[in-house]
Amino acid sequence: MAITRQKKEEIISKVSEIAKSAKTLVFANFKGLTVAEQNEMRKALRPLGVGYTVAKKSLVRRALDAAKYEGEAPVLEGEVALAYAPADPSAANPGSDELAPARELAVFVKKFGEHLAFAGGVFGGKYVGREEITSIAAIPGIETLRAQFVQLINSPLQRFAVVLQAKADKN
Repeated sequence: MAITRQKKEEIISKVSEIAKSAKTLVFANFKGLTVAEQNEMRKALRPLGVGYTVAKKSLVRRALDAAKYEGEAPVLEGEVALAYAPADPSAANPGSDELAPARELAVFVKKFGEHLAFAGGVFGGKYVGREEITSIAAIPGIETLRAQFVQLINSPLQRFAVVLQAKADKN
């Protein structure tokens, strides 16, 4: 069934608004993904402050052309979905960050295998390809990075204390 002109304009304005307000956009191909799987994904992404929407490729291209990002847009093939993090932290989870859409969508890319894949995205105001989004998704969250940093600082002190305790026990 064809989409009316008014509905197309609504979709373009919605995607344009997302493009203006989002820190990061991730494009995903979802061929063969069932409605139940998409609903499961939306339910999991929502509390993490990550939005997820589906639109026709031609309408997404029009909305993104208006946003005027740097670089060349990735080739969008098949059915396309957008995962995004709002720029306003009060609009979503205050702990959300720029990497959240890619990182959280990566969980479902692994889970759904051939039905869901990265197609590219927008990061830092520039278009990035599939490989860059995949590498961005591999970066751990801010809380994990802080814990790793604290462990790195604490490790030499902890080892020194163990050596001193072993020396005291020996004497």
